[in-house]
Amino acid sequence: MRHDAYGYWFAEAPAAKPAPALAGTERADVAIVGGGFAGMWTAWALRKAAPDLRIVLLEAAQVGQGPSGRNAGFLNAMWHRLGSLAQHFGDAAAWAIAELAGASVEEIGAWAAAREADVWFRRAGHLEVATSVAQEGRWMPSVEACRRLGAGAQYLPLDAEQVRLRCESPAFGSGALMPQAATVQPARLALALRAALIEEGVSVYEHTRVRSLHAGRTGVVLEAGGGSVAAASAVVAINAAAAGLLPLRNGLTVSSTHMLVTEPVPDVLEAIGWTGGECISDGRNYVHYFRTTPDGRIAFGFGGGRLAFGARLGGHVAVDPRVLARVRADLLQIFPTLAGRRIEHGWGGPVDVSPNKLPVIGTIGRDRVHYVYGFTGNGVGPSHLAGKVLASLVLDRRDELTRLALVEPQLARVPPEPLRYLGGAVVRRALLRKEDREDAGLDVGPLNRFIVDMPRRLGIHIGR
Repeated sequence: MRHDAYGYWFAEAPAAKPAPALAGTERADVAIVGGGFAGMWTAWALRKAAPDLRIVLLEAAQVGQGPSGRNAGFLNAMWHRLGSLAQHFGDAAAWAIAELAGASVEEIGAWAAAREADVWFRRAGHLEVATSVAQEGRWMPSVEACRRLGAGAQYLPLDAEQVRLRCESPAFGSGALMPQAATVQPARLALALRAALIEEGVSVYEHTRVRSLHAGRTGVVLEAGGGSVAAASAVVAINAAAAGLLPLRNGLTVSSTHMLVTEPVPDVLEAIGWTGGECISDGRNYVHYFRTTPDGRIAFGFGGGRLAFGARLGGHVAVDPRVLARVRADLLQIFPTLAGRRIEHGWGGPVDVSPNKLPVIGTIGRDRVHYVYGFTGNGVGPSHLAGKVLASLVLDRRDELTRLALVEPQLARVPPEPLRYLGGAVVRRALLRKEDREDAGLDVGPLNRFIVDMPRRLGIHIGR
């Protein structure tokens, strides 16, 4: 098995000619820090809204090589979050977010089709399943919110037999289906978006790490790589690396998620009836998530990797043999017929977790620096919506996008380091123990319940 930090998707995607690193001084109307989906969709939205803007995009590594190109490629709207959205923000605000997030799924598919970009876009739905008694019905608050707000067709409860007809596993109970969801090959999508931006005249610089950002009354100056950029405004879309940015560091925790991909196993998929292309996740907090590929592989992930200390995103956050061994064991528990089949690639990456598990969009000081973080492992679709919101903020528009409840929400603050790391590690162990015992049908115990409930009492979410 190949085990590295970048994963199967980039190894599979067609190679792209590297963009240059920044050298010398650039001037721009907008400087975007971060070459993931959020930064690139922001650049795309700005180019379409204001074609004459001078846009510079700076990426520390290769565009898309961070979390955007390492995830499972689940392209979701936010109907499965409608219950918690309504709880946080009220029905009207929740509906506005979910409706626009749903539109993003459609727009990404249309964007790829219009450009004839082979990003493996497939709309086959997202199936959430219970793998323990404790998980049964966890989707119902959002199912009921969808019904209440007139979107019942967007989130459909299924009984255990209906789940088995879509994918048979001895671990599965009942579930729920989001028909609007799709899957993509995330690295292919990132590289297609990169190519489109370059074609549209956006200046893309790779291997250009921003060392400092200074905002003043007349603009922003970024020192990066071997040069600098002077711009009227900036957008910071750096995912988990936001934990290293002083104004944002107490707004998120950073955990890790790890994936593997099998050899092609079309015979197994046929035997278990998983031929419709649905992406699937279970109801755990530290979730298992899995999907198929066009050549019949299973890509399988687990959101329970170790936490990062501050913004240290290398090491076990990206490559963790111990966690990957668990991912392999969990894969075989859910799909025992894969015993003896080859695992070809394993990888990991950071997850930026906001206190309410929702993206956070805002502005730092004097309306010059705009930011987003907190996709919590679910950013392929919502990053498109975030890009449109950030573009509206840059253009100083007061529209339905800038009025979304995701913009400048009131949130709990997470503790500073080292308390964040130490406390999060304790809660992680307790939560893993709790969910493992639930899957085994064992009693969780009062101490585990107490520890697991501590973040909720502080208004903080630890898992994915």
